Amino acid sequence: MLIKPSAIAASILLFFMVSCGESPKKESPTAKEAVTKSDSLQQEIDTTTVKEILEEEKEEAFVLDEENAIDFFFNYAKDLKENRVRLTTSMGSFTVLLYDNVPYHKANFIYLARKGYFDNTQFHRVVKDFIIQGGNSDDRETSKKRRLIGRYLLPPDAKKGYKHHRGTISMPSSERNNPHKLASPYEFFIVVTKPGSYHLDGSYTPFGRVIEGMDVVDAINNVPVGDGDWPWQNVYILKAEVL
Repeated sequence: MLIKPSAIAASILLFFMVSCGESPKKESPTAKEAVTKSDSLQQEIDTTTVKEILEEEKEEAFVLDEENAIDFFFNYAKDLKENRVRLTTSMGSFTVLLYDNVPYHKANFIYLARKGYFDNTQFHRVVKDFIIQGGNSDDRETSKKRRLIGRYLLPPDAKKGYKHHRGTISMPSSERNNPHKLASPYEFFIVVTKPGSYHLDGSYTPFGRVIEGMDVVDAINNVPVGDGDWPWQNVYILKAEVL
């Protein structure tokens, strides 16, 4: 049987109409698009990380000096509710109570404790039946900590009525040219004399007292020492904790 040309034309037309009417398939995202989305997310994460690092560096970059120290500790003391610090040493631990009305010295001691300054420093001066003095060391790490925290002194505050009774923690004056007896902020001494060392009153600033562990202070005061009152065997402050 012969097929008419008109029928063939109609069949071809119908085939194209059906083909054009199919729903187009959704194409999966190209590899390039997927990478773009992934990279955008990573870029956002990286940007956040960089901001955090910059903020940390900005905070760490703050250095105390003669110009800003007083204002800094004045403001720092306003928010301080803590007033006790536990010092754990290589010979045991003891706790000091810090006086609220000696704000600069209290704030300084707590600030340094929180910065980890005292950790791994030593009781570098021990005078039998007189004092133990801590906060220094002969290693480079201590010098590095001081450079990062800053170079500054604190004004004496010896008129609050506190005396250098046994167990008093006080701050020595700087060895630099210092006619006004400004306090060296990185070091402290504790009186072991019974009942006290009152010839120090008026020249140094008592800013707290030992309330627990005085037996450890006495034990440190009894270690053998060499020239310059430095113990033959190092007595370390392992950790200072604000309570």
